[in-house]
Amino acid sequence: MAKKIKKIGVMTSGGDSPGMNAAIRAVVRACAYYDVKCIGYYRGYEGMIDNDFIELSPRSVKNIINKGGTFLKSARSEEFRTQQGRKKAYQNLKKSKVDAMVLIGGDGTFTGGAMFSEEYDIPVVGVPGTIDNDICGTQYTIGYDTALNTVVDAIDKIRDTASSHNRLFFIEVMGRDAGFIALNSGVGAGAEEILIPEEDQKLEKVLESLKRSKRSGKTSSIVVVAEGDKTGENVFELAKAAKEQLPSYNPRVTVLGHLQRGGTPTCFDRVLASRLGVKSVEFLLDGQRDIMVGLENNQVVATPISDIVNSEHDINRELLRISDILSI
Repeated sequence: MAKKIKKIGVMTSGGDSPGMNAAIRAVVRACAYYDVKCIGYYRGYEGMIDNDFIELSPRSVKNIINKGGTFLKSARSEEFRTQQGRKKAYQNLKKSKVDAMVLIGGDGTFTGGAMFSEEYDIPVVGVPGTIDNDICGTQYTIGYDTALNTVVDAIDKIRDTASSHNRLFFIEVMGRDAGFIALNSGVGAGAEEILIPEEDQKLEKVLESLKRSKRSGKTSSIVVVAEGDKTGENVFELAKAAKEQLPSYNPRVTVLGHLQRGGTPTCFDRVLASRLGVKSVEFLLDGQRDIMVGLENNQVVATPISDIVNSEHDINRELLRISDILSI
């Protein structure tokens, strides 16, 4: 029989994403609703190792649902990768009488949580928080929608300058291993070309497409490039190659970088974070463990973390086809 859970710990780990605060808020208030104590660890696994935590109540998470980032801070922990580091974290959890953990983060966060749970029999539930949307078991991750809107807004502004000066802009967005941000923001902003890690585009093909656009009467173009795209050595090399073959375009590069991680979360991300945060607590109280909560067909579902780790969330190939049609 599963041990009755009386106290739950919550933490955020890895890269921050808009909506993490809303998820923390949901976990804390769900705990209060079910008469379970809750503490929050600062800086993810580092906080567990350093025993750096705060007692959380419904009032301590007021006015954070609209805030980007995470008030519990976030970090990556090299020490937690060691057996000694995980042992120290367990001893601190035991000292504080924490019975289970809610882990808000991405693939690395869940990998660490699964290992920790297996070694020390601590129930964990993962909540997917990453702007990259690259986690299996959920259609959407917390922060993805906000990042998309941030990128589209930036591209819209850049297009004004591109049109005014007859320029070609290469805009690099986040996505080291996955092209979800690039593909969806590119379609949403009307980009002429979209380059992502999942699609092996040849430089010659990209340049030929831009030449075709020029011949069709376009005086400016936008190319959205995921940072992990392999078409060129990097986005600056792409722009250099374009300048050599398309000098009339006068190519420019904009790297959006960490701008995409910040900002006020959209309504969608706030609602998603609230739903997943509440269900993470309810799943734990129901005896479920070592799972990730996610959204599939607008329903909150649970997927074993072992099925999540190192699995790939497939890109929408139909959207790739549509982007080719619309770039004519």
